[in-house]
Amino acid sequence: MPSTALATAADVAYWTGRPIGTIWRWASEGRITVYGHGKKARYNVMAINPAVRDEDGNVITPTPAPPVIERHRVDAA
Repeated sequence: MPSTALATAADVAYWTGRPIGTIWRWASEGRITVYGHGKKARYNVMAINPAVRDEDGNVITPTPAPPVIERHRVDAA
């Protein structure tokens, strides 16, 4: 069973080294699964690769866009 660690869009944006708008777009395109709706929406960071960062925490390489699987929203989160 895969691990699940739900986080806000802002947290996922930091995790991936991408802007928050990119996280919302990935969710709308079906690249990542959304758990919940609106301000309560969460995303599984365990299913998204982290950005490559240097020893100071600066982004070297942001996470590449995940492949489009299908648009999937989980309401019971």
